[in-house]
Amino acid sequence: MNFQYLILFLILFSFKNGISQKYYQEIKAYQDTMNTEFANPKISPLMEDDVFHFKKLDFFTIDSSYRIIAHLKVTPGELPFQMKTTTSRKPIYVLYGEVSFIIKGVAYKLNIYQNLDLIKKEGYKDYLFIPFNDLTNGFESYGGGRYIDLKIPEGDSLTIDFNKCYNPYCAYNHTYSCPIPPEENVLNCKIMAGVKKFH
Repeated sequence: MNFQYLILFLILFSFKNGISQKYYQEIKAYQDTMNTEFANPKISPLMEDDVFHFKKLDFFTIDSSYRIIAHLKVTPGELPFQMKTTTSRKPIYVLYGEVSFIIKGVAYKLNIYQNLDLIKKEGYKDYLFIPFNDLTNGFESYGGGRYIDLKIPEGDSLTIDFNKCYNPYCAYNHTYSCPIPPEENVLNCKIMAGVKKFH
């Protein structure tokens, strides 16, 4: 099957599974951007030998059922805390709020955080961060959990797209220091979306 027929097949498969062409192209563009960054030795988090042999990351099949609308409950007045990482580094975070949502008919909750140093930088004032674990960890996905980046919404709802969840850099290179998802952020289900484990 040549490349053009493969793309056509994937698009038709997406339609069959209830994914619009626009949404498929949005996620595919996100994946292509990640692959481009990982292939660039100047910015790639990969080890030198892995960059040399890199072709592309492995992703779960794009699934629009993992793009959900969540209710945000803001929790003002929370005290800053040191979030554990894979090293001795302990960056300062604060609990911004709690998001509640439904996936495949089951209700879940996750805490959502702000990095107090990062939000002082230009362009990151409204940045939100969800580190989480799920039942794919150590099997289909990286054992140390995955991340989702979001922005503060105007109202009390926001879109969470697990097709855009990604691995911490320490999944590719042990020299990085990565936040470990807090115990409160464990989903008792398989999030079959986003980036899979490396190798």
